[in-house]
Amino acid sequence: MFTSCEEELDLSNPTALSLEELLQTENGFYLLANGVLDAYQKVPANEFLLIELRSDNSRANTENGNFPEIARYNVDPNNGDVATYYSNNMATIKHANTIIDNRFLAPEDLQYTVGEAYFMRALCHFNLVRAYQNVPYIDTVLDPNSDEARDYPQLPEAEVYDRIIDDFRTSIAFLNGGEQNRYRPTEGAAICLAAKAYLSQPNPNYAEAELLLASVVENNTSFGYDLLFTEFGSAQDFTGDGIVSEREYHANLALDFGRIFGNDIPIEFSELEGTSVLNGEWSNNPGLEINDEIIFSIAYDLVSSDNYVTSDSGLDDQVETDSESHSFAMTLQGPSNGVNIATLELLDIMTAELQPVRFPVTFRAITVNTDDITNDTYNAKFPTDGEIGDNDWIILRYADVLLLYAEAILGGSESTTDQRAIDAYNQVRVRAGLEEAFAVLTKQELLDERRAEFVYENQRLYDLIRFGQADEVLQQFSIDNSLSYTSDRKYLPFPQREIDNLPNFYTQNNGY
Repeated sequence: MFTSCEEELDLSNPTALSLEELLQTENGFYLLANGVLDAYQKVPANEFLLIELRSDNSRANTENGNFPEIARYNVDPNNGDVATYYSNNMATIKHANTIIDNRFLAPEDLQYTVGEAYFMRALCHFNLVRAYQNVPYIDTVLDPNSDEARDYPQLPEAEVYDRIIDDFRTSIAFLNGGEQNRYRPTEGAAICLAAKAYLSQPNPNYAEAELLLASVVENNTSFGYDLLFTEFGSAQDFTGDGIVSEREYHANLALDFGRIFGNDIPIEFSELEGTSVLNGEWSNNPGLEINDEIIFSIAYDLVSSDNYVTSDSGLDDQVETDSESHSFAMTLQGPSNGVNIATLELLDIMTAELQPVRFPVTFRAITVNTDDITNDTYNAKFPTDGEIGDNDWIILRYADVLLLYAEAILGGSESTTDQRAIDAYNQVRVRAGLEEAFAVLTKQELLDERRAEFVYENQRLYDLIRFGQADEVLQQFSIDNSLSYTSDRKYLPFPQREIDNLPNFYTQNNGY
């Protein structure tokens, strides 16, 4: 049974009471934990601009502010998105540390909130180390009026990952046996993200990642995780002739794929050669957003309000019942800023013929012109209305876990014949309406599959870095499109305002 995020996640305004009052109330730690999630709702608001727009998936047109410069890898330390992304993650870390610093006061029945705090602290540092590389690891609430921050210097990337993994592992212990809630940190989500951190660190620990992911993949039903997938024998017959054609089956699978993101579409089926099997426009359906494929997501509700949140809103401005959006740039109104346009390189591999299931869900049908590949083709995965939208933002879903499991088994090799990796990979392929792999799975096939599956989900840049192909792929992409990528530009610059606030503290990243 599907339920909406309003029914699953009851957030109260965390600014209504002081910390001292919250610590003395019966449900104070619950409200503090909600405050952590509330703070995190701002983090995805500009993530797309800093991650997906700097990959070979998305481009910006030449008419809109500094977005084309970001796409060209000309990111300035004074860029507002660079600064707010850093500070929004740090603000969430502060709220998580408030719980952790007071964890010994947490009642027995609210110990899980301490696990949530460790989880969210790890997640935010995971965001930061992948975006900025050598970052401080903040493990306590710092006094903004003191010089305490200087006791938390930038750390080598490997040490940051060690601490991230320690925090995820600590959260696993606190969250063990807890209730499954797709809108709150859980044991399963912590296991999988710890594994992703093991794979992302400078010297990946494939063995530890494999053990963690195996514990989920081999017991996915007990965790309640699975792909949204319709078997051929259960597929809907759109034409009513009693026979389900291959194209009709692909339409069924496209509906499954769209519903991962809480999206629905009028059933308008077309048999025309070379066109999408589904016509019409996708729309968000909150009742579909909680499903077995979602492991952890950030809830956003559609409520009429003049107080919607943006990436640089203050915490006092952010009340959970207000309308919010994970990223204006990625929604129906994104084209007004021209920043979620598919690159020609992406359109070469994401065609109706090559991707019969993922193509109609990924792109807005009315912007696709197969006769003119240079036209602007926009994202359809998040079809709500800009900053008053209610698409949830998915942090982790089961398809990612399956492909990470295959990656861990591959273990940095160029190929594997391990049937466990091939089976995990094939589950995602079959749901996409594609042929299964047999006997051998290659590293390149896995990377290509991740690109098609997670396009516009802010994964591509980090996948290229993790697979050791960022320089090769992005340098060629830059040459082909007259861009300015260099090896140093894999990472964002530290915000100038952070450097100014702590003179002689930060070492700016190379290339800036």
